[in-house]
Amino acid sequence: MSPPKRKRGGQGPADKKAKKVKIVADGGEAPSKSEQEKKNEFTIPAPVSMGKWTNKERVLIFSSRGINFRTRHLMQDLRNIMPHSKADTKMDRKDKLFVVNEVCEIKNCNKCLFFEAKKKQDLYMWISNTPHGPSAKFLVQNIHTLAELKMTGNCLKGSRPLLSFDPKFDKEPQYALLKELFIQTFSTPQYHPKSQPFVDHIFTFTIADNRIWFRNYQIIEEDASLVEIGPRFVLNLIKIFQGSFGGPTLYENPYFQSPNMHRREMRLAAAAKVREKQMVKEMQKMKRTQAKEEVGKDVTADVFLTPAEEKPVYIETEAPEPKVMKKNKHKAFKRQRMQKAQKTKACGE
Repeated sequence: MSPPKRKRGGQGPADKKAKKVKIVADGGEAPSKSEQEKKNEFTIPAPVSMGKWTNKERVLIFSSRGINFRTRHLMQDLRNIMPHSKADTKMDRKDKLFVVNEVCEIKNCNKCLFFEAKKKQDLYMWISNTPHGPSAKFLVQNIHTLAELKMTGNCLKGSRPLLSFDPKFDKEPQYALLKELFIQTFSTPQYHPKSQPFVDHIFTFTIADNRIWFRNYQIIEEDASLVEIGPRFVLNLIKIFQGSFGGPTLYENPYFQSPNMHRREMRLAAAAKVREKQMVKEMQKMKRTQAKEEVGKDVTADVFLTPAEEKPVYIETEAPEPKVMKKNKHKAFKRQRMQKAQKTKACGE
């Protein structure tokens, strides 16, 4: 049988027996009440922050149009490991980068991770302190997402990370500025509502080959060893600007090489390799022809040849006598000779 229908606006038996929710701060106990009221109530502990969330850092993570699937998965991974992040729709390519400051202001964010795709193969990342700056532009290389790595490590979602930096970050001024920018962007604020009061993974920033290598490790409780979780990527610094997404240039990386120039050098190296192979083939062909010519000539052919006797050289001191040219007598034709022979024969008869 179907359950009885309730009238609109009325309260059913389930509504009458609904339990009341009471939030008790500081883990205290509710005042004593009747047993019936106690059965219909249950207490929920207050939020962890309790108004102590003072460092209200919010990071906006979004991208421009034209990114590939790997960049999309990388953005999602960063949002998962950064509980203080926010997402937004993709920005049109025709819009200028200064529009990002307005988007961050609308989203109430003071930090931004903006991924910019070019030529459907090059990925650039902006890290900016909006709206006053500074900001840094990187070329992102060697991207590996969580789905690709399939690491054995695992950490609690929303837990706060430890940030580990290479000692080189304190030796040069540009890296010191990037260190402070990374600390403010990637570290989860204490008592954030979406964060968990646990520290079980580490973000490492290492400088090698004039690049910044990002890794994410889990801390295993048994022996405090580290297990990589992911994602992982490499940041190749291009420029550091004083403003947000623009302004005067504070630092420009002299070791940076654009992807277009790198691809051009690769093509030139491949072309030089092909030319070298062709030259090697031509040299081998010339050596084969020379070897054939040498084999065709018999070396022992001149062994039994005796040289001719040398004749004494005779020098004529007088001019030679002129030769007498004989005049050729006119010879009659055969028909004329036959006619003449017939005439002489007839005369003789």
